[in-house]
Amino acid sequence: MAAAPNRLPADLLKDVSRSFYLTLRLLPSKIRFQIGLAYLLARTTDTIADTELVALDRRLAALEALRGRIHGLSKALLYFAELVRHQGSPSERALLEKCEESLSLLETLAPADLQLVRDVLNTITSGQELDLRRFAGASSQHIIGLRTDEELDDYTYRVAGCVGEFWTKMCRAHLFPQAPLDDSFLLVNGVRFGKGLQLVNVLRDLPADLRQGRCYLPAKRLSAFNLDPQALLDPANEPRLRPLYNTYLDHAEGHLISGWAYTNALPRSSVRVRLACAWPVLIGLETLKLLRTANVLEPQRRIKVSRTDVRQIRLRSIVLYPWPGTWKKLASAAPSVAGHQSPVAGR
Repeated sequence: MAAAPNRLPADLLKDVSRSFYLTLRLLPSKIRFQIGLAYLLARTTDTIADTELVALDRRLAALEALRGRIHGLSKALLYFAELVRHQGSPSERALLEKCEESLSLLETLAPADLQLVRDVLNTITSGQELDLRRFAGASSQHIIGLRTDEELDDYTYRVAGCVGEFWTKMCRAHLFPQAPLDDSFLLVNGVRFGKGLQLVNVLRDLPADLRQGRCYLPAKRLSAFNLDPQALLDPANEPRLRPLYNTYLDHAEGHLISGWAYTNALPRSSVRVRLACAWPVLIGLETLKLLRTANVLEPQRRIKVSRTDVRQIRLRSIVLYPWPGTWKKLASAAPSVAGHQSPVAGR
């Protein structure tokens, strides 16, 4: 039997991600606990990976130890004292301090749910470990970039595409196991949904990532425009980047439109889940609109949909839900997406 939803540390979940916490509260109780726990542990591994003041080998060792506990390969208690000392955020410090409490909750999951949680966390941590090794020694003076679109596609799958699979399987098992749905369609588009959300993050966070020595825009594509990662530190080079950047905006938009098709393929009676899917799609599409007109290399301005607009998006999706035709039009493919071919076939 799964633990009751109120076993999750709600305050901690709220502190580490206010936007996801709203989504979590919206989810039906049958899946809220499992998805919330997977998110909590994923945020814990992410905190370990991002603690740059701790040596790389120590972070990799901590991730490996945590992965071992998640998979039941070890029972050794985890102590992250060094990592805790270097946390500037109280919520992230609490994530590490309460890691044993989070791990203990895995024991309350049903076997099938436990396997799904383990699978998605295994993929996510593999992506975090790959990133740590790939960008070892990176800095604003020595930017390391991905090489190909295939590497970018693999990155977005490991970080978020796999979450689409996890979400789909969890919902299918607990919410509508008997519904006549196309499972292949849901899995394929669930992956694209997750990839799209992560690609939006990549495109929005480009200036900040560059100053940390990371470039997720592939070097092979940049070189075709006589650019390299170092050149992207200068906002004046944005017009030269823009044609290539727009192709990635189109690619992200295509993924999100697939996420919208995924959302509308779910049973209409599953209102909570459909809304929980609709909100990130609609907010992601609105973010892409902002990225089409801003100087995306400007480091001082982080492009983000305003809280007022987010509230309006959520309210509109709720008010229009009783009218299926109108609701489906909340997101539609822009002309640039129609017939758009992904640069990478991917998973």
